[in-house]
Amino acid sequence: MVKQSSKGPGQRQLRVGEMIRRVLSELLQRGEIHDPAFDAIPITVGEVSVSADLKVATIYVMPLFGKGSIEEAIAALARHKGIIRKKVSEEVILRHAPDLRFRADETYDRMDETRRLFSDPVVQRDIAAKDAPSEDQEGA
Repeated sequence: MVKQSSKGPGQRQLRVGEMIRRVLSELLQRGEIHDPAFDAIPITVGEVSVSADLKVATIYVMPLFGKGSIEEAIAALARHKGIIRKKVSEEVILRHAPDLRFRADETYDRMDETRRLFSDPVVQRDIAAKDAPSEDQEGA
């Protein structure tokens, strides 16, 4: 039995997650999943996180260009979860097809918030104060 480190996902988890991400992206791009919501909402698959036992895949998605709501996109994917799971299992050979869970990808929102925080004048002042040499350093 291989002991899994608590430091983060292992190589196999990362590799399987990336394969699932690629398969789902290609399915959406080729229009193999038929739903009017996918015509109205172009969806991007940002990341797929896979559990240590490879039985659960959490898929982080978001609508491209801000078109449509994330709730609609997730609902459309959830409606076709069985078909998506079957297609993923045909492409990604695993002992068990993972259960697919769709979530909103908030990466870009967090990046925007971080940029906003760093552009705040108070934060800029604090950063500049930390970069300035202290009196102890000037005399040495």
